[in-house]
Amino acid sequence: MNNPNLTRRSLLLGGAGVATAFALAACTGGPNLLTATSSPVAAAEKARRRTGHSTRVELTAGKADIDLAGRTASTWAYNGQVPGPTIRATAGDSIQARVINQLPDDTTVHWHGIALRNNMDGVPPITQQPITPGASFDYEFTADAPGTYWYHPHVGPQLDRGLQGPLIIEDPHEPLSYDHDWVLILDDWLDGVTATPDQVLADLKKGMSGMGGMGGMGGMGGMMGGGQDGGTPTRNGNLLTGTASSLLGGDSGDVYYPYYLINGRPAGDPATFTAKPGQRVRLRIINAGGDTAFRFSVGGHRLTVTHTDGYPVNPVEGDSILLGMGERYDAIITIADGAFPIIAEAVGKAARGFAVLRSNLSSPSPSSDSSAAPTTLPITASILTATPADTLRRRGVDRRIKIALTGGMMKYDWGINGKAFDMNNPLDGAYSVRQGERVQFTIANQTMMWHPFHIHGHTFQLDGGPRKDTAIVLPHQSVTVLLDADNPGRWMTHCHNIYHAEAGMMAVLGYEKN
Repeated sequence: MNNPNLTRRSLLLGGAGVATAFALAACTGGPNLLTATSSPVAAAEKARRRTGHSTRVELTAGKADIDLAGRTASTWAYNGQVPGPTIRATAGDSIQARVINQLPDDTTVHWHGIALRNNMDGVPPITQQPITPGASFDYEFTADAPGTYWYHPHVGPQLDRGLQGPLIIEDPHEPLSYDHDWVLILDDWLDGVTATPDQVLADLKKGMSGMGGMGGMGGMGGMMGGGQDGGTPTRNGNLLTGTASSLLGGDSGDVYYPYYLINGRPAGDPATFTAKPGQRVRLRIINAGGDTAFRFSVGGHRLTVTHTDGYPVNPVEGDSILLGMGERYDAIITIADGAFPIIAEAVGKAARGFAVLRSNLSSPSPSSDSSAAPTTLPITASILTATPADTLRRRGVDRRIKIALTGGMMKYDWGINGKAFDMNNPLDGAYSVRQGERVQFTIANQTMMWHPFHIHGHTFQLDGGPRKDTAIVLPHQSVTVLLDADNPGRWMTHCHNIYHAEAGMMAVLGYEKN
């Protein structure tokens, strides 16, 4: 049902400068911007390098029950499984995916990180109309860049259900050598156990008045008390208060999750990966969470990071990796002899996802509780650099755009430039570029919480660093990135905390008509 064969590529986030935001009337109105079906969109698709081969898949979004270590959770999933089917293709293949909606609500599929044709990006009403219950939609696009990607809905907080799956685009000239290629999807889970994502969003939108005071500020209190991670998180219904992380500059998250999963399995029933001592394994690590940063490690092993968000980096070795929501990292490990914990620490939340790596059947199994996390600093995008072949060529900046991330927990008024995104008027506050421009973005976080910022349809290069499509922006700090405007259309830019995005931290990046 799901063929494998695809390519690698994706980009992080940043920006600097002082450009004007363009206010436009409606998604279909406004003569200044291209639409998702304008002729330059088709021309850009035709210009992509192609193999002439197709990878076909059928995804049925529907209700499903999953087993969480003996607890049955009713959720929504693709093809009845969590995660959804792994789609593999080769760079340059055409991806043909029929999505059938058997849900009670509208849905779509967004192909996170892929620089694809605009009308296949899965964002209603910007690039398509939603897939209504009982209907289907045929996505077809060329994936011309190899890398680790994933797919998920772009309707409401559906991402925080079981609707997610990996999309792996293989490099036909892969320079790395390894014996196994494993995909690890890290996720925070509540659907069908404590609440639905819609219920959580409704609780969050009540703001701090609905949280009994200063709950959302607990992370900053933990920081001022010495900068130790963890603090003393406290559950308040569907929400968490008192989370703290020095890695994330304060409050690490505000949603209570009863489970943290690796490949759909909780710590009480962990996924097990097997290999032989001495073998080399490529790990493709995806943070598919809604409100949780993960610190990933493999006990007894060093990780050599080779890619982030699909793009190669100059290799860096470390004990752990920090992943914000939407980020992906590839790493190589050489398998030791024994049985080892695979840990996904829920940063600042005093909980973890857990799996097992086994290369010796006689070794005792590790346990989640007894496995210590690394104490050294994790690998982050800030210490990585792009390989020479994947570094953007030097040229002058044609346009500078400043994006301010605004809002807070007090009123839960997350937005961009002080404005909440309006799905009924999506081009109000849109940013404008022209095809062929080199654009410098400065993403300035004016809030007291960290945000993983994502740009659709493009990759960008961090200032002096790697290429990515999703980047962590810490509280009261800025990230500067360069982006080549080479994929015409209308693209979302947003925080990948699904609840921040749904509260309004989104905007449109549109291409002007020449």
